[in-house]
Order: sequence, then C-alpha cells, then structure tokens
Amino acid sequence: MSVMSSVLLLAQEQAPAPARAEAPPLTAIWPILIVLGAACLSVLFEALLPKHLRWPGQVVLTLLTIVAAGVKLVTYVSGAPAAGETAMFGTLAVDRPALFLWGTLLALSLGAVLLIADRSVEPGGAFVATAAIRPGTVQDRAQVGSTGMQTEVFPLTLFALGGMMVFCAANDLLTMFVALEVLSLPLYLMCGLARRRRLLSQEAAVKYFLLGAFASAFFLYGVALLYGYAGSVRLADISEAAAGSDRSDTLLFAGMGLLVVGLLFKAAVGPFHTWTPDVYQGAPTPVTAFMAACTKVAAFGGILRVLQVALESTQWEWRGVLWGVAIVSMVIGAVLGLTQTDVKRMIAYSSVAHAGFLLIGSIAVTEKGLSSTLFYLLTYGFTTIATFGVISLVRDSSGEATHLSQWAGLAKRSPLLAAVFTFLLLALAGIPLTSGFVGKFVVFEAALSDGMGPLVVVALVASAVAAFFYLRVIVLMYFSEPAADGPTVTVPGAFTTAAITLGVIITLLLGIAPAFALDWASSGVFAIR
Repeated sequence: MSVMSSVLLLAQEQAPAPARAEAPPLTAIWPILIVLGAACLSVLFEALLPKHLRWPGQVVLTLLTIVAAGVKLVTYVSGAPAAGETAMFGTLAVDRPALFLWGTLLALSLGAVLLIADRSVEPGGAFVATAAIRPGTVQDRAQVGSTGMQTEVFPLTLFALGGMMVFCAANDLLTMFVALEVLSLPLYLMCGLARRRRLLSQEAAVKYFLLGAFASAFFLYGVALLYGYAGSVRLADISEAAAGSDRSDTLLFAGMGLLVVGLLFKAAVGPFHTWTPDVYQGAPTPVTAFMAACTKVAAFGGILRVLQVALESTQWEWRGVLWGVAIVSMVIGAVLGLTQTDVKRMIAYSSVAHAGFLLIGSIAVTEKGLSSTLFYLLTYGFTTIATFGVISLVRDSSGEATHLSQWAGLAKRSPLLAAVFTFLLLALAGIPLTSGFVGKFVVFEAALSDGMGPLVVVALVASAVAAFFYLRVIVLMYFSEPAADGPTVTVPGAFTTAAITLGVIITLLLGIAPAFALDWASSGVFAIR
C-alpha cells in the first residue's frame, strides 16, 4: 500500500462520528484563528495595496495580530479549565502546556518580527527587493542599494507562526504533520530572501528544503506505521494500544523511531542537525533569529507531547536511545562549536548543544521534566533573538561582519554593544544571575530527580566545554586591538533596539526573579483524551 493511500485511510478513519459532530468550541483556539486569519489577510494586502503602502501596512497588521492573539490568550487563560479541553473535533488539545507554548511563541515572534521589519540597520531591510533577481547580475547589485523590500516575508512569518501553534497543540499525528508542513514551507522560502550574499542564502534555502523533505518523509512513514499498529493516529489511542496490546511491536517501534527522527530534525538535535550551521549562516539574520527561537519551541512542544502522551508507556524502550541522542547532541554542539570562525555558525552549534540539554528535560517523563523544559524554551528563545539582533549590527562594506577576527577589539569601538553581547553570551553559557543558569538548573534538577545522574554529569562537562567558545568571543572583544579597516557598529533603529532590549531585560529578569514563569510552566500537564 502506498504512503498516499495510507494517508487517505487515516483521514477516513479520523472523520468525526455523527454523535460527535457538534460545533467545536472556538474560544480556546482564538489565538490560532487570529494568526492564520491575519496571514490570509496579509496575502490580500500584497495583492491589493499600492507598493509604497505594503511595508507599513504589513508591519502594522503583523504586530497588531501578535498583540491581539496575545490578548485573547491571556483572557482565555484566566478561566481555562485546569484539565484542558479539546477543540476542532478533538484534533487540538488546549491544555496548560499548550497555552504556555502559545504564549512563548507569540512573545518570541514579537521580537523576531521587530527584527524582520527593521530597515535602518540594512537600508531597505535584510530582505531582497525582488526575489526573482538572479544573484550576481546587474539588477542584483542595484537592488542592494535600493529601499524596496520583499514584503511577502510578513504573511510567510504569520503562516509559519500559525503552523507552530497548531504543531505544539496537535492531538493527533495527522494534524501534527499538516502543521509541520505549514510551519516549514514558509521558512524554506524566507531563508533564500537575503538582500546580500544571495548565493549563500539560496544555498541555505535549498539545503533546508531538501533535508526538511527527507525529515517530513521520515515523519510521515512513522505516522503510517503507528496507524498500522494502533488503528488510529490519535495520541491517546496510540498510548492505549502501546500500554497493552497483543499486536506485533515491530510496527510500534519502527513507527516510533521514524516519527522521533522527524521531530529531532526539526528541533536541530544532533546527529540530525546537519542543516543547522549552513542555514543559520546563510539565511537573513532576522529569519535565523525566528527559526532559532520559535521553531525550537514548536519542535520541542511536539516532542514533549508525543513522548509524554502517546509513548509514555514505552519509555523504558526509548529512554536509552534518547540518552545516547542527547549525549551526541551535547558533544557535537560543544566540540564543533570550538572550531568555528563564524559567529552565526558558532551560535548554530550552540543551538545543537542546547537542544541536547532540552532533550534531557524531555526524557524525564515527569511534571518537573515538563515544566523545566518549557521554562528553558522560554529563556533560550529571548536570549537567542537578542543575540542575533546584536550580530546584525556589526557590519562592513559587504554586509554583516560575522567572521570572529572582525570582532576583535569591538569593546573599543562600541562598549555598550560589547557589554550587551557579553551578557547574552554569559546567559547562553549558563552563568548565574542570567536566565540561562536558571534554565539549566531546573532541567538538571528534574533529570536528577528522575534518576539520570550520569546524563547530568555529561551535560555539565559539555556546558563547561561550550563556555570556552563563548568566553573566547568575550576575550576577543575586550583584549584585542581592533583592525584599522575593521567593521563598524551600525546604530540600530527603533525596531532592532526594541527587540534587543526586550531580550536582554527578560534574560535578566528570568535570571533574578524566575518564579512567575516557573509557576506558569508548572501549572498543569498534558490533557490525554
């Protein structure tokens, strides 16, 4: 039977029975509806607005959408049932972890959109004026100095955000797969829209697309095999079948392995990280910030839901394998990060190491493991967005100056920028009084309480190794002489300033007073229906 036939059977199997055909409650999913509805409206803006009104119209619409979705989320959370509820005929589970992830995604996307909308750091914006222009042509060189911008990036951002929100709340694997494609396809396009270094940007987009297609195929084959095992793609039904069934476990474990590979790819967990350094380096820096923060939140939201809802009863089978994956991810990120000479690639390998730390919390199938991972995602996201915002400000005649040698003596050129970047690097390293320290502490505490002491020891060693390449950049900025023809520090515009300030303030607050966020992350568990 072909994969397409299997998918059609899945859709038929999951069709709602007449007894359950009542209108689904929409109150719980208003944030998703607002984001996806605004994404469709944003497409109409592209088609109908005059060219000179597209950028301001898209910026206002996108920011208002995120704010409106956030307001609806806050009003719903105050009266939300503690046990959660399902919506859209059971395809979405709106529970406390999903609400926390939605709030995190909306907050992080606000910072990312501010970076995307900025047109002062790079005149005209970080995105190409016309995407159809071939790299290296006369038109390509001319568009670098123009003030036009490919404003289709705004509806693409909203569609990706909507897909992320659905992905981490999906109550069945078919909905999760559709959401995976909705969040991935816009990112593939956005990675190839850099105004400068067009060939590198398009190469990043092609690599991301090809490897992402392979990962989606793994995910879909895993869904088909799990359907063959459980007769359903609902997470609760898979959990029930795995807990006690006389069927062959071959389909279960094969499907589980393929499904988890697809999820780990999207989360940039080593050794499924091969796309990460090239894509982080080649994509426009605002898109890199959006991917590094928001995609990781959505991916680990999906991982947590699959492991703790569908596969909890089989944890003794997959725990050992994921131990090994977490160790490999931490070692790859820490060791290969030492060899990097490009700042964006260095942060990419840092992301791989942090994915290993996050996986430790995901493996701990306890309430502490869930809450600590959710909190870590929040802290890492804001620090990462501010980090890429700072990276976008160091520039030379060819654009961003990302080679480490160009950051030598940066503190003498811009003490404030060097101080901000130092604080963010220390947060990524997990130094006390930063959110990074609290995030690692709660994840490691959850792992220790679940009997994963050896894994925590490996994580501590990897953290110490990774701290070296963060400190190397700090030493380079403060204790090296700047080159006479070195890069300059661009004065950020209001949008970039707001994004960096937001990231720095929250990184500091969550390091000093994390109780509110920890309490919200600990407020509930996944709804199983």
